[in-house]
Amino acid sequence: MTKRKGAKSTKDIPKEILEQLNRGEIETANLVEWLAVDQRMLLENLLIRHGREKYLKPLLEQINRLKKQTVNTVNEAIGTGLLEQVNIHKDSDFLQTVSSHPADLARCWATYTVGKDETLSLEQMFQKIQPFAADSHFGVREIAWMAVRKRIAQNLNESISILARWTADSDENIRRFASEATRPRGVWCEHVEALKQSPEQGLPILEPLKSDKAKYVRDSVGNWLNDAAKTRPDFVKNLCKRWEHESNTPETKYIIKKALRTVEK
Repeated sequence: MTKRKGAKSTKDIPKEILEQLNRGEIETANLVEWLAVDQRMLLENLLIRHGREKYLKPLLEQINRLKKQTVNTVNEAIGTGLLEQVNIHKDSDFLQTVSSHPADLARCWATYTVGKDETLSLEQMFQKIQPFAADSHFGVREIAWMAVRKRIAQNLNESISILARWTADSDENIRRFASEATRPRGVWCEHVEALKQSPEQGLPILEPLKSDKAKYVRDSVGNWLNDAAKTRPDFVKNLCKRWEHESNTPETKYIIKKALRTVEK
């Protein structure tokens, strides 16, 4: 990820930086820049540069049909539209161009070409989304789990079985994805009702991470349990009590404190 700190507000983004972002030449440095990118302009520049101008009109029409246009809904619309266009034109090689593009928002679009591809088996979907889960950019990692969350919720048991294996990965981003993608409530996404009511199903993912060395992972596990505590405080309190006895580490204590923050209010 870029070492630039990025501006603290949209109005403070230098003109030349915003132009580079909209041309897809550099990554966003922070959330302020991420929200400031003109995705239509970025899309047009990307398609023209790679000789896919014919994709632009149908993609813009897809954006314009959105009832509510936010960074995330536009992201999803472009990703969905790109998948449709490459399928129509038998142009799957272009997806690799988008997936490895220097612009982080372009790679965000690519995550939806994975999540929306119904021809992929669940195992194939997870295999294709994993590089995005490990991406160096925060935005791509966040959109990656959003892009596949619906299929995870629809195939919960099998998804948890697959993601449980990810908890042993050496990359903290992969381990964090396993937790974040299955949060009962999550952020900017639909809830997983089955996990709100029966969070026990998530234990194959939570147990291996209860003393993770990475704060990025611990924050996610703590938030997962805090989500669950809003509907199943009994489960969270009992689990934390057990973890206190089984795993007397600073890392586990950190997770427990985060997990119980709503229960103990």
